[in-house]
Amino acid sequence: MVRILGLDPGSRITGYGVVDAGKQGVRYVASGCIRVGNGALAGRLLEIHRHVAELVDTYTPGEIAIERVFMHRNPDSALKLGQARGAAICAAVVARLPVAEYTALQVKQSVVGQGHARKDQVQEMVKRLLDLAGHPGTDAADALACAICHAHGGLGAVPARGRRARAGTLSAWTRGSARTAK
Repeated sequence: MVRILGLDPGSRITGYGVVDAGKQGVRYVASGCIRVGNGALAGRLLEIHRHVAELVDTYTPGEIAIERVFMHRNPDSALKLGQARGAAICAAVVARLPVAEYTALQVKQSVVGQGHARKDQVQEMVKRLLDLAGHPGTDAADALACAICHAHGGLGAVPARGRRARAGTLSAWTRGSARTAK
């Protein structure tokens, strides 16, 4: 059994989702949003880092799955999103956790079965896959979907039997000593 912290980074709202994954499937643990408001970007980045570090301390995940940045029409927005993502990744790296990265297309393909699924479709499938009473918010659903994608090896709705193949990119730093350092 491995605990996975999924993250959907944003410069104002970062979604998070925690699941346990193993031979029995994927089980919901927690989810929510880190809301950092509208202050100066540097302060928001610090808050994202601090909150992700608190999530790591609280839920003690063994692995982190995070959504990759896609290019927005607005380069300034893409840059801010990338910085928020970097702050979240740094919190994971400081905790010496392996970080896997997935595109939105990979996440949606894994969870919904279609890479161009709408947000409401992702919410519905996350609800069904984790047997939740209600729909999680969109940011939390995206983070849970990222964690589910990672649990499935990034390959689709069913993990390969007997192995944990990954289509996501494991950060070069985390490949080596990350698992032994904690």
